[in-house]
Amino acid sequence: MKFLKVGRVAIITRGRYAGKKVVLIQPQDNGTKSHPYPHALVAGIERYPSQVTRRMSKARQAKRSKVKPFIKVINYNHLMPTRYTLELEGLKGVITGDTFKEVSQREDAKKTVKKALEERYTSGKNRWFFTPLSMLTPAPISLTTQLEILSDSSASLGRSEWGYIMALVA
Repeated sequence: MKFLKVGRVAIITRGRYAGKKVVLIQPQDNGTKSHPYPHALVAGIERYPSQVTRRMSKARQAKRSKVKPFIKVINYNHLMPTRYTLELEGLKGVITGDTFKEVSQREDAKKTVKKALEERYTSGKNRWFFTPLSMLTPAPISLTTQLEILSDSSASLGRSEWGYIMALVA
């Protein structure tokens, strides 16, 4: 896919890391022998940094600014690309398809990713990437407003929907 390029920020939609933000390190549009589907090597944040205030000591600020990264091979179907990009210099050479074969290589790659992400976070760039997705609930709408909206679209409602609405109002 032409819009899934190196450095693109995406959100994982399925699995253990669902809702976590990742950066595409190496997209594979045609797949490989071990993964015969379009996929990407990604680096993401498993645990986001906590909020930091000026009142906190330097040691506490440093501890709360830590990031727990992960690296993974993810199918394109489980990625939702965003409009953001994040340039992490030097990660393309660190994470390759061979990185996942040996545990020690994987741990070394994670340490490199952690250092790069923490450096980026402390510099203050790409703030959105380092904040977790929040479960925002929409503002409550008054009952009269809901009825006005429904009465405007009353032509498309069937009998069962109107019965349900009238049961709510009563």
